[in-house]
Amino acid sequence: MPTTTGRSVLISGASIAGPALAYWLRAHGFTPTVVERAPRLRDGGYAVDVCGIAVDVVERMGLLPAVRRAGTQTRTLSTIGRDGRRSAEVDISVFGSGPSASNVELMRGHLSRIFHQATEDGAEYVFDDSITAMEETTDGVRVTFENSAPRTFGLVVGADGLHSNVRRLAFGPEGNFRRYLGRYVSIFSVPNDLGLDREVRLYNTPHRLTALHCSAPHTGRIEPPRPGEENDPGTNPVAKAMFVFTTRREVPVDHRDVAAQQRIVSAVFAREGWEAPRLLRAMRDADDFYFDSVSQIHMDRWSRGRIALVGDAAYCPSPMSGQGTSVGSVGAYVLAGELAAADGDHTAAFRRYESLMRRYVHANQAIAAKGSRVLIPATPTGIRLRDQAFRLTNYLPGLTGLGQDIDRASNGMALPDYPVNDE
Repeated sequence: MPTTTGRSVLISGASIAGPALAYWLRAHGFTPTVVERAPRLRDGGYAVDVCGIAVDVVERMGLLPAVRRAGTQTRTLSTIGRDGRRSAEVDISVFGSGPSASNVELMRGHLSRIFHQATEDGAEYVFDDSITAMEETTDGVRVTFENSAPRTFGLVVGADGLHSNVRRLAFGPEGNFRRYLGRYVSIFSVPNDLGLDREVRLYNTPHRLTALHCSAPHTGRIEPPRPGEENDPGTNPVAKAMFVFTTRREVPVDHRDVAAQQRIVSAVFAREGWEAPRLLRAMRDADDFYFDSVSQIHMDRWSRGRIALVGDAAYCPSPMSGQGTSVGSVGAYVLAGELAAADGDHTAAFRRYESLMRRYVHANQAIAAKGSRVLIPATPTGIRLRDQAFRLTNYLPGLTGLGQDIDRASNGMALPDYPVNDE
């Protein structure tokens, strides 16, 4: 691979924020390269939301029709009592998503693939590789890779998530920036043995959540649906299981040690009711098992020299906020736009990027606390009150306040306009 400088930008991470940034950099005349540790594009994953001004960003990319087609079509959320029966049922639109809402819920893998397909002709993708060292020079950053020959780029951007490698190399250990929120989450695919159809079911005991989410049939496929394929009336044979538990102290486990993580989940949920025993058995065979702390990233600065961060790497709001995808997509749009507007002055561009995004980021990170209280009440009384609020929400929309909080936060900044190159 040749060495390039000038308007070249290396992006670490090919999930959501990385390809979104590559799209906008290419639109502004930059030459983006995306390096990804995984050997190929990571498919599957959990449901994510595109909310508020992030919908506008996707529309400006010309990708909103494809994103809407890929929507999960989830209609209802139910809570399950200790007797296994429904305690409450609420229309999912009260949380700002669902078939009738302007926001869109879709599978992470589908959104990643949609962004990748929109950029693969205009950006270089390097899979099965990662950055091992970075050295700033007078006109760029010399980057050493695990598998490829060294190259020099004008700028480097870390879009590599909560456990960002770029952040560690450029800013220091993760522990300096990660704020643990007292919970752990695990998500994986299981057979849809209950025959769920476009719905979410929650089973709670104090400080614990067992959940199942089954969305439209097309969400179980690798490729996003083409026009017409989103209207399949059938039932998805695959559901997503989720376990969440609260613990004041962090669990000493490596985020890459799947066997140890599964032992932790099994131990915590061994005595839980409803579908927990079946889901724990299915967990051992899941090929998409995910486990991590519920954490946020808080940094005083998102850039250092010619190196910057975007998305979860810079300001992860945590899964309990539901806003990571939206904030990362907006951040990618703003960062690329400011780099173009600054006409080569990356220092000014990074400063402006942070100034525009800070309040919006903080508002979306703040949602996590309320989201946690709604999903994982701490007491039996809290569970009963939550379920009662859900039942009343069908008649008094907004009773939980979470939908309004999401709406305010996800629309919490005026989206700038950046002229793009017409080619």
